[in-house]
Amino acid sequence: MKYTGSCHCQKVRFEFETDLKEVMACNCSICLRRGHLLSFGPESKFKLLTDPNGLSDYQWGKKNIHFFFCTTCGCAPFGRANTPDGPAVAVNARCLENIELEKIPIVNFDGKNKL
Repeated sequence: MKYTGSCHCQKVRFEFETDLKEVMACNCSICLRRGHLLSFGPESKFKLLTDPNGLSDYQWGKKNIHFFFCTTCGCAPFGRANTPDGPAVAVNARCLENIELEKIPIVNFDGKNKL
């Protein structure tokens, strides 16, 4: 199914095609602090609908994941990384529109010790 999403101020808008059967809660330092609930997919299933100049890129640790956030409101709606399966996107499900997040199973990931 195709979902639309955005940052808080709507300066960053996107579409993401996914089955949204589950979301991942990671306990690494950035995901834990930001409260991300992530849905993953190939970059080909993601489309940025707004000007990429409205985004800033943050990297930490091994610098293999790009965490993007809105330069106006600071909301972090998605990230990108290269994986063994190709370019991938991690969308913060909290930024998706018209979903019932409380009904989606959460899978925990120990990023604190694995990333």
